[in-house]
Amino acid sequence: MILKINPINPQQRLIDKVAGILKQGGLIAYPTDTYYGIGCDIMNKKGIEKIYQLKQRRKDKPFSFICSGLKNISEYAKVSNYAYKTMKRLLPGPYTFVLGGSKLVPKIMLAKRKTVGIRVPDHQICIALMEAMGRPIISTSATLGDRGVLHDPSFIDDQFGHALEVVIDGGAVPDEPSSIISLIDDVPVVIRKGLGDVGIFE
Repeated sequence: MILKINPINPQQRLIDKVAGILKQGGLIAYPTDTYYGIGCDIMNKKGIEKIYQLKQRRKDKPFSFICSGLKNISEYAKVSNYAYKTMKRLLPGPYTFVLGGSKLVPKIMLAKRKTVGIRVPDHQICIALMEAMGRPIISTSATLGDRGVLHDPSFIDDQFGHALEVVIDGGAVPDEPSSIISLIDDVPVVIRKGLGDVGIFE
C-alpha cells in the first residue's frame, strides 16, 4: 500500500496510522534526508528478522536506527559531553553517529563491540513518526542488490511490496548516503563521507 504523506506538514492521522502498523510488527518504507529507508519497530524482533531476510544481510551486521532527537538518543546510547555537543551542532541532519549502545537496545541491534549507529534525519515525516512511536525504528536503505538504491515509492512498492505493509510517498529525496562518524571514546573517526559535511572531523 502506498500512502502519500505531505513531507512539509505530515498529516497526523496518517502518521498515527503508520505508527500503529509499526507497533504491530509491520515493515514500512519511508523518506529520509538521504535515501528512502526500510524500517520496523526497534523492539519487534520478528520485524527485525524480516528486514534481515529482505536485505539478505548477515546477523553480525546490525542496522542503524532513527531517533527523534538528542533526548531520545541518550536513552539508547552512551552519550558523553563531547558527543552531545557534537550531535547538537549537526542534528537533525544527514549523519549516522556510532556510539556505545545502552541496555535498552535489543542484542540483535548491537555490533560485536556493543556499538550502535544512530540517525536523526532532517525530515518532517521521520520526526513526526518517531514522536508518534515514542521509540526508534530501524533505518536501512531501500536497496536492490547490485542495482543500487531505489528512490521511487512506486518502484519500491513493486520490488518490496510483498514484505511491506506501507510505502510512504513523501516525494523526492537527495538520493545520497549519510556521513558515518564514530564518536567512541570521544575520538571522532569518519567511517564514510556522505551528504553531511565532515570537515570539522578531519
